[in-house]
Amino acid sequence: MRTTVNPPSHGLAPSSLATLDERLREYVDNGLLPGWQLLVSRHGQVVHHRSYGMDDRDDTLFRIYSMTKPVTSVAAMILHQEGRFDLTDPLERHLPAFRDMRIFTGGDADAPVTEPARGPIRIRHLLQHTSGLSYGAFLDHPLDEMYRARGLGSPQPPGRDLAELTDAWAGLPLLFEPGSRWNYGVSTDVLGRLIEVVSGQSLDAFLTERVFAPLGMTDTTFTPTPAQRARLTRVYAPGEGGGLVERAEDAEDVEDVEDVEDTVLERSGFLCGGGGLLSTMADYHRFTQMLLGGGALDGVRLLERHTVNLMTANHLPGGVDLAQAAVTIPEPGRYDGLGFGLGFSIDLDPTFRGVTCAPGQYGWSGAAGTTFLVDPHHRLTAVFLTQVLPSPHTAAVRTLLGRLPHTGLRD
Repeated sequence: MRTTVNPPSHGLAPSSLATLDERLREYVDNGLLPGWQLLVSRHGQVVHHRSYGMDDRDDTLFRIYSMTKPVTSVAAMILHQEGRFDLTDPLERHLPAFRDMRIFTGGDADAPVTEPARGPIRIRHLLQHTSGLSYGAFLDHPLDEMYRARGLGSPQPPGRDLAELTDAWAGLPLLFEPGSRWNYGVSTDVLGRLIEVVSGQSLDAFLTERVFAPLGMTDTTFTPTPAQRARLTRVYAPGEGGGLVERAEDAEDVEDVEDVEDTVLERSGFLCGGGGLLSTMADYHRFTQMLLGGGALDGVRLLERHTVNLMTANHLPGGVDLAQAAVTIPEPGRYDGLGFGLGFSIDLDPTFRGVTCAPGQYGWSGAAGTTFLVDPHHRLTAVFLTQVLPSPHTAAVRTLLGRLPHTGLRD
């Protein structure tokens, strides 16, 4: 998959794209990223496809981590369209372990104070990350201490399958009343278990049959074959003295990078609908084109257009942005003007973050620095793939990509 049309014919200035490449190359030259692949398309045509410091093959496999979440969300909405559940269904109707949930109100991890939730977790809350579930890894809060004490203290807790983990998560109190706040957590993993129960298939089988095969995403998987593993990138990590190290064992003091050379499934033992997929530039580009096409690609329709519109509208309580709804803010200004839908973040008013992108642009990122965006107004998509964990530069890269429609674009 190479550039098939020249950028000016699709309204993108070559000088602006060259500037973008130059800015992204600086991250590699300064030792902050190991390398990257970038693909920009407009009106369904690839207009810019570059790599720097990394294999440029379209079939190179990357760990996309949380860019798995939009894929799992799309899969769930396929079942919703078929009438298999309503978004307002109490989760306990399908997963009884979530009956009679309680809210953490005080105390500490050893002696928590809780009270009954006033309402149930509803399926829409999983898609919105407003369920009250946490990750056990990111918050300085007694509830996350409780997750860690039970072996649930990372996005990929080891040793249990998805059904067992779902029951374990249900046995802990919630961070807040369902639907009232936003918190990044295991909601999409629980959504993956819901897909299994409702469909009667394992999550990987459902995704393959209903998403990957119809879209021609032939390399996206939880379980790479030996041939695919040969195309799997290394994960890099910040070195103690600066720069990057190639292997996790060379970076033992770097938090959260142990055993990252394994896939999430190999490391954890469960089908992680929130962060376990491997994918390629070619495959994820097709996923973005399906979204840009209102749920259809090359004559195959996964979602109705109105379903995609629903998923990419702001669903935060009261219509606020993440800066007001989130329990914690990663950094000042990061969540200003940013909403959240059913599996995607959405730019509501980019001026609040000083980002010159179109309102309604949506997407998400992964822990190893991968990110993507879909701009329905300008009919533009961008996918950026790299592999460094942790990756503090994702937001800055996403901002650079978001500026594309305002750097010489003609409608």
